[in-house]
Amino acid sequence: MTCGDPSELADPDSGCSGVLRDVWLFLDNEMDPANRAKVQQHLDECSPCLEEAGLDRKLKELLARKCGGDRAPDQLRHRVIASLEINITTVRVTREQS
Repeated sequence: MTCGDPSELADPDSGCSGVLRDVWLFLDNEMDPANRAKVQQHLDECSPCLEEAGLDRKLKELLARKCGGDRAPDQLRHRVIASLEINITTVRVTREQS
């Protein structure tokens, strides 16, 4: 499988466009094993997509390094947590009758 592979016309999700659409899920290890294996195989065989995935990985690393340490102010965090606790207590669980 390589960029411009005619099989991509039949199934765009199996080709470069599908891989590049899902590359961040792949990099974050947020894919099921079967799809992850497909993306890995494509990257192993397609150097343009491998290069693009490498650029995306570097961008993610840069973002994590520059923005990863930011934390919301404690006062804001406490307000959000209090709001969530209030909302959780007001949620009602209903069950459909069969």
